[in-house]
Amino acid sequence: MDMPIGPVTMLAIYIVCWWVVLFAVLPLGMSQGAQERPTDGAQWGAPAEPRLKRKFITTSWVSLIVWAVVMVLIFIGWMPLPDLAPPGS
Repeated sequence: MDMPIGPVTMLAIYIVCWWVVLFAVLPLGMSQGAQERPTDGAQWGAPAEPRLKRKFITTSWVSLIVWAVVMVLIFIGWMPLPDLAPPGS
């Protein structure tokens, strides 16, 4: 069976999935209602504890699942990628 895409394209798709999932995960667990007005010049909308390490780990495994689903769809032909090679090559 011939691979429809190469490893660089697979990596690029994972990176895109990772960024999309990151922006979906970032607001989770943030509560602005219980936050007091900052007195030290901090940004009003900035969370007191952003928990970025936990969110990056969550983003990584969720995007791995999304990437795997996308790869399965590509390999079985339900999500074909266009052939971007110039004509005659």
